[in-house]
Amino acid sequence: MIHRYTLPEMEKIWAAENRFQRMLDVEIYACEAMADMGQIPKEAYQEIKTKARFDIKRIEEIEEVTKHDVIAFLTAVGENVGDASKYIHMGMTSSDVLDTALSVQMKQAADLLLGKLHTLRDILSKMALEYKYTLMVGRTHGIHAEPITFGLKMALWTMEIDRDIERLIAAKEMISVGMISGAVGTYASLYPAVEEHVCRRLDLKPALVSTQVIQRDRHAQFMSTLAIIGASLEKFATEIRNLQRTDIREAEEAFSKGQKGSSAMPHKKNPITSERVAGLARVLRGNALAAMENVSLWHERDITHSSVERVIVPDSCILLDYMLHLFIGVMENLNVNEDQMQVNLGRTLGLVFSQRVLLAIIDKGVLRETAYEWVQRNAMNAWNNQIDYEYLLLQDKDVMGVLTKEELDDLFNYEYYTNKIDYIFKRAGLQ
Repeated sequence: MIHRYTLPEMEKIWAAENRFQRMLDVEIYACEAMADMGQIPKEAYQEIKTKARFDIKRIEEIEEVTKHDVIAFLTAVGENVGDASKYIHMGMTSSDVLDTALSVQMKQAADLLLGKLHTLRDILSKMALEYKYTLMVGRTHGIHAEPITFGLKMALWTMEIDRDIERLIAAKEMISVGMISGAVGTYASLYPAVEEHVCRRLDLKPALVSTQVIQRDRHAQFMSTLAIIGASLEKFATEIRNLQRTDIREAEEAFSKGQKGSSAMPHKKNPITSERVAGLARVLRGNALAAMENVSLWHERDITHSSVERVIVPDSCILLDYMLHLFIGVMENLNVNEDQMQVNLGRTLGLVFSQRVLLAIIDKGVLRETAYEWVQRNAMNAWNNQIDYEYLLLQDKDVMGVLTKEELDDLFNYEYYTNKIDYIFKRAGLQ
């Protein structure tokens, strides 16, 4: 299902063609550095640069025999280069090529994901401003609490996406390192200048210390960041799923012409896209855990990490790209039911004002415990017997012994809950 919807830009990054091209870039740039340093003939470098190419089918044929992907790659390239191919991969080990190329791919993937995060951020911030003063009930434990605005909910999501963007930028920086340091990271058969040149050409930084591999704590941070972004999307999607419930109906996914909600019940309009996003976030978390397991390797290197990350890194990047694509579509077309928000706000018959009443009574000099008992007994009566809360308070001799009718009327005012919304938006930079 996911592959069917894979977006071409991300798919290209993790295609074999791009992987081998990035590996070839590493090899050619290393030869370029060695030629500049006089380690290999400049004529040989020019021949390598001109003739070096690969054929994926040929690489696969060779690997069937060698059982080694990098040797198969080098052999296939060498067949095209000829005699000068003897200078390719001089002093290098497989992971110099694989890990450095993987860093480039992860950087490319991060840039695509950042683009989609910025798109989602723009949508959310516009919705925050559009619904800045649109009152709705706030819920804690799933129970009506006090009024908020739908715009404030969107502002909250905007700020979370901002943090996700910051996290991904940091993770991209963490993974933007290359390594051309030889068999166990000592540069015994290489000059560090080769690594510096390759990394500069690829817009990477040299790993300050390496073994035979770039250390996998870097990859774990990257993968954990993808999982956190997925968790944010899951959080947003879960809220939409709840708001679309029949007994709430304050927001819902768009329902296209011809769309069907159920094979058995024609009336159904289900939040299937949000459910898909929420479910797929679990895969990202699982992959992040696998990346954690990859951090610990034997001595200077083993390959327990290799087979794992060939699955989890492309899959997580493609998956998050897909999830962002889905959720951007959800938010662009979200149906916001402001009238139903007003209906729901009044469903508890004024109970959302209970704290205001409590504070007003305390302000008159009544002990908090006493004031709480007065307010609560009327609240429970209103809820249990479906009687208007203000009406009950007006009949309560204790309450009306300290508050006037005018004072009580003033407390039942929704504008009280929006008087600091401007301050919050200004502080969040949403203008």
